[in-house]
Amino acid sequence: MFKEEMTSTERVRATILGQPADRQPIYGWVYGNLTTEIDDMFGSLDGLERKYEYDMAHLFTGPWPFYEDKIEDMRRTGEPITPQMLLQAGIFQSPEKMEEYQPIVEDLKRYKAQHERFCYIQTPGLLEPFNGLMGIENHLLNMALYPDEMEELYSKLTQWRNDFARHCIELGVDMVHISDDWGAQTDMLISPNMWWNMIQPGLKETVDIVHENGSFASLHSDGCIKRVLDGVVDIGFDLIHPYQENANMPYDIYLNNYADKFAIMGGINVQNALGIMERDDLEKDIRRIFGLLRGKRWVVCTSHFVQKHCKVEDLKFAYDLIYQLARE
Repeated sequence: MFKEEMTSTERVRATILGQPADRQPIYGWVYGNLTTEIDDMFGSLDGLERKYEYDMAHLFTGPWPFYEDKIEDMRRTGEPITPQMLLQAGIFQSPEKMEEYQPIVEDLKRYKAQHERFCYIQTPGLLEPFNGLMGIENHLLNMALYPDEMEELYSKLTQWRNDFARHCIELGVDMVHISDDWGAQTDMLISPNMWWNMIQPGLKETVDIVHENGSFASLHSDGCIKRVLDGVVDIGFDLIHPYQENANMPYDIYLNNYADKFAIMGGINVQNALGIMERDDLEKDIRRIFGLLRGKRWVVCTSHFVQKHCKVEDLKFAYDLIYQLARE
């Protein structure tokens, strides 16, 4: 590894590309459920991020693809939302309202220009947002019963996401982060065949555009997605989060088959380790993960948002150790 100190952006870029870095990059999804506790202990989220020298910034700002008022009107009827209703209602907003990108500009000034962090912007995939609109069971049923209508909705969202990604890259984001949960605890929510036919094409289209415009593309998908990891490679994702070991995805699969194909972000298990294990066991688990992944294409991060059951003192204990191990 290089001894010369890198900026956070240089460090994360090198890690994603599988190049030597001065240390393991550090990040975490920590704030949503422990806002008050973090503010009390660290002064603010910014105080925590500065203390542990976070290398990334996750941007959630900017435009949203759907007209929420139209969706709320449909929900008020009490009837299940169908793909036909969504198509007839014209739920998609224009991605060309540049005033809605101003919060992204401000975030980039703060995190990228001032602190030299690697900045990635979240945008919806295909399965996850329509799970939210229709409910998971109804969405999956509609995929089987009305594939043409669902594919039309997916195409419209893909076009929105393509334009959104282009604008964000023009503003200076380092990575476009597509959030699209496909996995349950031991297997996928849909069959691999349905995934390849209905989900993969739109995501590949967006990732190709991201790459053509000189940026990285990453995926967030909870749960077990090992049956489509070859598809993740085919799409061209540069990084996936969280690569969930405790959801039937052993690290051996990644290290033996995919470590030369994409980076991973995660490793700090919020489901049954952080906030649940006794500290001696938690320390052993974190050291175990570092033993497996140190020096690899790995950004140290929580597997999701730290949960309410986690005490802020346990969070501090974990990140004190992570800060130390990342520098060894």
